[in-house]
Formats: sequence, structure tokens, C-alpha cells
Amino acid sequence: MTEMAMTKSRLRWRPARIVETIAETPRTKILVIEAPGWEGHRPGQHVDVRFTAKVGYRVQRSYSIASSPAKEQLMLLVGRQDDGELSPYLVDELGEVDEPELRGPIGFNFSWEPQMGGPLLLVAGGCGIAPLMSMIRYRAAVGDNVHTRLLYSSRSPDDIAYRGELDRLAKTDESLEVFHTLTRTQPAGWNGYGRRIDKEMLNEIVWQPEEKPLTYICGPMPLVKMVATGLVELGFDPARIKRPRASYRR
Repeated sequence: MTEMAMTKSRLRWRPARIVETIAETPRTKILVIEAPGWEGHRPGQHVDVRFTAKVGYRVQRSYSIASSPAKEQLMLLVGRQDDGELSPYLVDELGEVDEPELRGPIGFNFSWEPQMGGPLLLVAGGCGIAPLMSMIRYRAAVGDNVHTRLLYSSRSPDDIAYRGELDRLAKTDESLEVFHTLTRTQPAGWNGYGRRIDKEMLNEIVWQPEEKPLTYICGPMPLVKMVATGLVELGFDPARIKRPRASYRR
């Protein structure tokens, strides 16, 4: 397939089917989707999702792919936004009979593959863990051991998506380190951080600038901007700091 044909294929809408929904946390749901003819994706990319109501009304949003390219089915992590137009429906009401349309994958510049090397610094806030989880899962699937550190900010322990899987992967893979910070509620005996991510926290976790880590940041825009700015102020190369070009919609 030529590059032009591949681009057209990514930009066309295709029918999809939701085969399973999984409550990941009280405010998030995993959508397991089959898309006939899907050509695959790179870890970190996202898709546009479109629903059409019987009356003809359409709503479209962008969601990162959390599944590894090694999996045939796509997995999207959707977080409930109380004032959102689509997310409350997706988290609270969506059933497996709903049939969305997909367009993508999108976001070549915010993607990673093993040949790109590392070390990898991954910083996530809330549902921003989804594209970074795709990278972590792909590392595990292909047996890549590039040194990787994940800093994950959540409101409370109940809001940590993929907590069990991250714990398991960190225990079995010495090249993967996972750091958590809880911004609102910390349980008794919590040994992680207990505040929003700041430059001091980054300075404690990241490598020295001369190590030239490849950094991916995803989450609420204030967090993304703060982390990117903080890393540059600490002396890291802006060209190796990657963030989504657009914020995720509700």
C-alpha cells in the first residue's frame, strides 16, 4: 500500500463494534473494540470515535489507544467528565450493542517503537495513562528492555487505572520503574508522592539531562505544560519532549 493510500485509509470512517466494556475505576471505563480491516497502530496513537443517534445527531471525540499493537482488538480508556457531552454516556450507559465508527490511527509524532530507543520517561495524569500504557504493554510484548520510568498522577488510590497490571509489570521487569503521586487522598502508609507534579518531583525522578531521555507527557493540559516547562528548565532537550498536539475532548 502506498503512503497516500495509507493516509486515506487512516482518514476514512470505518464501522466498529464494541465487544466488551470493563469498569476500570469508578470514573473510567475500558472499551474493547473490533474494527474490521484495521491495519494496526503504533504505541501512543489515538483514534477519532463517532456515534450517530437514531435521530441523526452525531458526536465525535478523540481517545488514545491503550492496547498494545500486538493485540488485534483495540482498547480505549474513557474518563467520565461531569460536564462532558459524550463521556458520561460512554462511562455510565454505553452497552456492547452500540456500534461506533472509528477514524485513525492518528498521531504519528506522539508514538514510540523499540527502534527509537530511550531511556523512556513517561509522565501521565488521569486518563493520560492510556497512550503510555500502550507503550509499556508493547515493550513487554516484544521483550524490549529499554530503561523506562513512569510518573503517574491520580486523584486517589481508587483513581489509578491499570494499577494491578503496572505493579505486576514493575515487579517482573527490572528495566521498568513506576512512581505514583496522589493529589487529593493518600491512604495510611502510602509511600508514594502526595502532591501535584512539580519541578522538584521531576528532579528527583528523571535522569540527568546528559542521559537524553525520550519523554512522553499526556494528561490535562496544565499538567502537560508544567512538566514540559519544568524539564526544559532542568536542562532537558525540548526536541526530545513529546506531547499530544491537541487536548482530548469530552
